[in-house]
Amino acid sequence: MIVGLTQIRGVGYMFANTMLNILKINPNQRIGYLSQEQIKSIENIIQNPSTSNFPSWFLNRRKDVETGEDKHLITSDIAFTVRNDIEREKTSGSWRGIRHMFGLKVRGQRTRCTGRKGGAVGVAKGGKVAPAGGAGGAEGAAGAEGAEGAEGAAGAEGAADKKEAPAADKKEAPAAGKKEAPAADKKEAPAADKKK
Repeated sequence: MIVGLTQIRGVGYMFANTMLNILKINPNQRIGYLSQEQIKSIENIIQNPSTSNFPSWFLNRRKDVETGEDKHLITSDIAFTVRNDIEREKTSGSWRGIRHMFGLKVRGQRTRCTGRKGGAVGVAKGGKVAPAGGAGGAEGAAGAEGAEGAEGAAGAEGAADKKEAPAADKKEAPAAGKKEAPAADKKEAPAADKKK
């Protein structure tokens, strides 16, 4: 009997044992040998334990938030009620609700080394850098394939010229202007002084 009753979600070993003691049913009896009256009495206690002499501290939902009554939840009512409680905490903006929102521990446990989710965090080794795309990833890839197929080597050379030309202009123009002007002034002036 006890093992069979504990298969019901929300009914534990002690709850089942206490229920059988109140109903005066043999805990070692097999469930198949129960009479219809005994089955009904077990159902009544499970659905509403407060009607019989069942201790209130055995119940799994005492002082319900909405009704203020002592209840005992079973089967899918447990998951439904817990979900509603969490959503109520989130909407109220309580500390517990915020912790639930971010998926962190709610009951004051340490989080430095335990309860980590996902893979190991660290520096990634190697890896390829994605090429810089123009308008979009799909369009850029399609444009690159078309350029290779239609233009061939000429398209590749044009692309290389485009990439190299701005780099050459940027590096050569300022460097040439800075080096030539001061060097010419310094060399010409002393040479003219020496000849005179």
